[in-house]
Amino acid sequence: MNKITVKTKSAEYSVLVERGVLTQVGKTIAKLLPSKKSRCFVVTVAPVWTLWGETFKKALASAKLDFSVLEMTDGERAKSFASVEHLAERMAMKGADRNSVVIAFGGGVVGDLAGFLASVYMRGVPVIQVPTTLLAQVDAAIGGKTGANLRAGKNLVGTFHQPLAVISDPELLTTLPDREFRAGLFEVIKSGVIRDRKLFEIAESERKRLLARDQDILERVIHDCTRIKAEVVAADEKESDLRRILNFGHTIGHALEADTAYRHFLHGEAVGWGMAAAAMIGTAVRRTSPELAQRIVSCVLAYSPLPEVNSRAEDIVKRIQGDKKAFNGKVHFVLATSVGKVEIFNRVPDDVVAHAVEELHYLSRN
Repeated sequence: MNKITVKTKSAEYSVLVERGVLTQVGKTIAKLLPSKKSRCFVVTVAPVWTLWGETFKKALASAKLDFSVLEMTDGERAKSFASVEHLAERMAMKGADRNSVVIAFGGGVVGDLAGFLASVYMRGVPVIQVPTTLLAQVDAAIGGKTGANLRAGKNLVGTFHQPLAVISDPELLTTLPDREFRAGLFEVIKSGVIRDRKLFEIAESERKRLLARDQDILERVIHDCTRIKAEVVAADEKESDLRRILNFGHTIGHALEADTAYRHFLHGEAVGWGMAAAAMIGTAVRRTSPELAQRIVSCVLAYSPLPEVNSRAEDIVKRIQGDKKAFNGKVHFVLATSVGKVEIFNRVPDDVVAHAVEELHYLSRN
C-alpha cells in the first residue's frame, strides 16, 4: 500500500493509494472513528452508488459500522448552498450528532460539498474522503479545501477542513466515463508543470498507457500527484503563499466554468484550457519561453477532445476580476518559468488575457 502523510498546522492524516482498497475500506474507517458509537453518513451520487454501492456497503457492514447513505444530485450545478442545507437537514432527521462522521464517496463535487457539510454541521464533524474520479484522487480530495459555488463564481464560499484520511482505489477508475477520466488527466499535467518535471514528461510520453488506464502507470501518477499536493499543503495549508501554485490554469478555467453556468465544461477540461491560456499569457509577459508554452499547449491538446471555447474574451476578463484569487483588485496568475517551476504574477494587462481567450477560440475549433 502506498501511504503518503499530509501534515499541516491543524491536522495530520494519511492518503492511502492501493488497488482494491475499497473492499477493505470499512476496516480502515473503523480505526479512524472518534467513538465506537460514531455513525457514518455517506454522501454520494447515483452513478457512483449504482456501480460501487454494493461493494461499499459490504465493506462497511463487515466492519459493523452504523451508516446511512445520502444521495445528492450529480454534477457541478448541484454544488450549492441549497444542496448543503438539504443534506444537513437529512443528517439532522437521522439523528446525526457531534460524534458522527461524513464520508465523501464520489468525485470532486461530492468531496467539496461533503467536506463543506462536515465543516459546518454542528460547527464541525470529521470527514473521510473516498474519491472515485481521477481528478479527485490526484487533487480535489487532498488538502482540506471545501466549497460551494455562487452564480457569481466557482468556490466563492467554503472552508478549510482537513479529512481524517483519504482512501484512493485506482480500480474505481475502470468504470469512469471516458470524458471524466480525460478531465482528470489535465490535473496530472498541472501537477507536473508546477512541481515535477518527470511527471510532466510521463504525461507527454505515456499518453497511450494513460488513456488505456494502465493500472501501473495510473497508480504511479496518483501517488506522485498526491505527494506533490501533500508537500504544498504542508508548507501552506490555507493558500497564503506556496499553495497558490496549485491554481495553475484555474484563473481562466474557473471563469470559463462560471461563464457557461457550469454546464459546458467539466472542471478538468476548463483547467486544461486555462493552462493553455496561462502558457500564452506567460509568453506575452516574458515569463514563459515560447518553447515551454508550446510543450504545455501540445500536452493539453494531446488529451483532446475538449469542448469549444465560446465565451467572449471581454466577459472572461470581467469574471476573473471577481475570482477569489484576486487580491486588492489585482488578479494573480500562476505562470510557468520552466517544467516543474512556476511563479505568481499579478501584472497581466487585460488585453493580454483577452488575446489568450481569443486564441482558445481558435484552438478549440481546429
